[in-house]
Amino acid sequence: MSSAVRQAVIMVGGKGTRLYPLTETRPKPVLPVLNKPCLRYLIESMAAAGIEDVFLACGYKSDKIAEAIGDGSDLGIRIIYSEEDTPLGTGGAMKKLEGRLDQVFIAANGDTFADIDIKEEIAAHLNSAAAVTIALTQVKNPCEFGIVRVDATGRILEFKEKPKPEEVFSDLVNAGIYVVDRRILADIPADSFFDFSKDLVPILMKRGDRIQGYVLKGVWHDVGRPSDLLATNLLMASRLYDDFLWNAAAVSGCKTVKPLYLGDGTAVSGSTVTAAVIMHDSTVKNSRIVNSVIMPGCRIENADIENTILGEGCTVGCGAKVLNAVLRDGTAVAAGQFIDGRVG
Repeated sequence: MSSAVRQAVIMVGGKGTRLYPLTETRPKPVLPVLNKPCLRYLIESMAAAGIEDVFLACGYKSDKIAEAIGDGSDLGIRIIYSEEDTPLGTGGAMKKLEGRLDQVFIAANGDTFADIDIKEEIAAHLNSAAAVTIALTQVKNPCEFGIVRVDATGRILEFKEKPKPEEVFSDLVNAGIYVVDRRILADIPADSFFDFSKDLVPILMKRGDRIQGYVLKGVWHDVGRPSDLLATNLLMASRLYDDFLWNAAAVSGCKTVKPLYLGDGTAVSGSTVTAAVIMHDSTVKNSRIVNSVIMPGCRIENADIENTILGEGCTVGCGAKVLNAVLRDGTAVAAGQFIDGRVG
């Protein structure tokens, strides 16, 4: 049944300002989770669901997205880049592509982490004759998302964007992955900024169009803040590498506590590593790493790093201590320097 849907639009035009300075050199969707860009997981999920063409609606640093994601040929799909001179919002990005889209297509926000099964969402949409099907997931703090109320058939009866604590009526939230009937794009004005959930969904609900909810299966995480990116990396390390036995040469003379992920070409020696993702081509010697993500090409020696993300190509000198921080690519922490991201 999923073969009836062959196209997807992913919105990847945002700047990811809450993730600065990591997004100073790259857009949010290509920040890494383990060994690959965050966006890659979503594209792989779409390819597994039978999607053939993926349109990426790009804006900020689109060249970096193209460099990291490529043309899709390695997945047997085609990736088409749609550039936005000015931001159009999630609805506006779909409207721009209206003439190139099939009758039913997938649409998704590319600024979240999603390693999910999309096939069943497509089937739920086709079976319900809905105008839109919205993937839903449960979260602990629904105030940061659009919350929904559904009936026994999965039809969405109420939708509220980013409610105040006293307005919360559900922990089911919009995961930003939709199956869309193209006809509803007629409600979106051309060449205008228009948000799919904030602007279009209320129009559809007021008119009485059926909006279906589907509770997704798999892993979905917001990665809007550094703490989210760190948590997502550790979660995937736990899911994919919990039983993995790391080469003794890669962790020589170390005490390690899972979750742990080491990228290709990374070596850790004489260190204590607890809950960490250390990406490819990095070196850690005689150090303590706790609850942290170390991006590719970092060099750490006789240092203490905790609750921190090091950008690509950072160096941390002898006796340095880095706590609760997010360091931009190429940062050099001097020997003996102390950094606490919660201070100042």
